[in-house]
Parts: sequence; C-alpha cells; structure tokens
Amino acid sequence: MANPKNAYAENVPGNFFVDDTCIDCDLCRQIAPSVFKEELDHSVVSHQPESPEEAHRAAMALVACPTASIGARHKIDSVETADAFPEHIDENVYFCGYASRSSYGASSYLVVRPEGNILIDSPRFARTLIRRIEELGGVSLMVFSHQDDVADHEKFHRHFGCPRVIHRADSGGMLAERLLEGDEPAAPDPEDKDLLAIPVPGHTRGHVVFLYRNKFLFTGDHLAWSDNRGGLIAFRDVAWYSWREQTKSMKRLLDYRFEWVLPGHGRRAQMSADSMHKSLVDCIQWMESKS
Repeated sequence: MANPKNAYAENVPGNFFVDDTCIDCDLCRQIAPSVFKEELDHSVVSHQPESPEEAHRAAMALVACPTASIGARHKIDSVETADAFPEHIDENVYFCGYASRSSYGASSYLVVRPEGNILIDSPRFARTLIRRIEELGGVSLMVFSHQDDVADHEKFHRHFGCPRVIHRADSGGMLAERLLEGDEPAAPDPEDKDLLAIPVPGHTRGHVVFLYRNKFLFTGDHLAWSDNRGGLIAFRDVAWYSWREQTKSMKRLLDYRFEWVLPGHGRRAQMSADSMHKSLVDCIQWMESKS
C-alpha cells in the first residue's frame, strides 16, 4: 500500500497521492490524465478530482498501479473501481488494467469471442480481475508479444487451462504449449484466421505484434503513440536486440492495415487506416535518421 509519509512533495494537497515507490510506468497518466502528471522520473497528483468521473478514473489508476504507489487518504469505492477492469476499448477488445511489477507496468488486453477469449500479454493475477474475466468467458488462449511481459502467465495457465504462445527466440525457460518460428507471419491458432502474429525483431529477438481483424494491432514494446511527437514512435533506448533490425521489421507493418495501436508500454492510438499508414511511414523515416 502507498504510504502517505513517503508521498512526493509535488503532489497537490488532497485525497490522492503518489509515493516514492513509483517506477514511472506512465499507466496512471494514461488512465487519469487530468489527475496525474509526470515529474522528472515519476508521477504525481497534479489535480485532485473534482467530479465523480475524475475520482473514478483516479481510483482506477490506483487499482491498476503495478507497485501500489498510488494511495488515498480517505476511503474510496473500491468495489466499483475494482470491477472497472477489464475496461472496454472498442468492439470486443478490452484493457485488463491490473498491471504487474514484473512487466514494469505493461498493459495487457483481452479479446472476447464466442469461440474463446484471447489474453494478449499478462496482467497481474488479481482475484477481482480473474472473476471479471470469468464473467466474460474466461481465457482460451494466451499470446505474448515478447519475453518481458509474461508476468503471471503460469498462474493464468493453471487457472484457465489455456495454452500459451510465444516466439521460440523469446521463450527462454517458459514451457509454452505453442512456439512461433522464424520471421514469417503465422496464426497463433491455426483455426483462427482473425489473429495474425507478425515477427518484428528489435526490442527483443523474438518480439511479435498481433494483428486482429485487420483493425487492432497489439504492439508490445515495438510501436506506440507519442504525444510529444504527435505520431507513432519506437523506443531506441530499449532496442535490446537491435535498433537496425527493429527499423527493418517496422517496414513489414506497411503491408498491413490497422486502425488501432495498442502497446504494452507507451500510449494508444486510434485513427483511420490511411492516417495510421502515413504515421507509420513518418515513424520509419524518423527511425532511419536515428540509425
């Protein structure tokens, strides 16, 4: 639990605060941007909620925080807040919240389908989240963009009995039930034509992105939106395998159409497929200038 004695001095006075265990994952600033802001290498409360909606979003950030660094000095409606995740994004795609410290606060997603739900990267194994996922139909398949964001995968696998899919180059010691191979796109589930895994080495050797229904691109740590640049961006400082390979693999995405970028780290983006393509071209040109 966040400790008010260790709260940052930059927090504005009021109920919500951030303490000095914050790892600057940015999740609270995405969930409740009117309440939280960045201050050097951490988040702080820049504005105390004034409306029920702001208070609810701030409480959602508290629940999602991977390090329990957000606190409230007075009681909040924890039941309603806890049940807010998975949060609907668009169509049958949901944001899981409940980020894990072991994945540095990475976002994970749930695709709800009559034929069985897909969990994309792993959230924290939290009792309330598990109950809500069960109400939505459970998990039939877990897929991972890369080795960093597997978090509590073993607990999810044991609870739901779902097979796990990861690229062989990123599998490490994970006993995944299915392994993706090579650099060619492939269906994580051969019977499902709506989901395509596209290998994009760069951040890690075995990084993949997942394209769903030619609309939603789940990008892990490969691609995200930058508010500062006003466009799509890759993270050069964490291209642990190869920035050059990441630039090359980014070009593969020009062959696909999508309207959503849903990353593990970084900001989401939604725009028309044409606008997304143009922003991707700009991103690649920027990446090439940094080589």
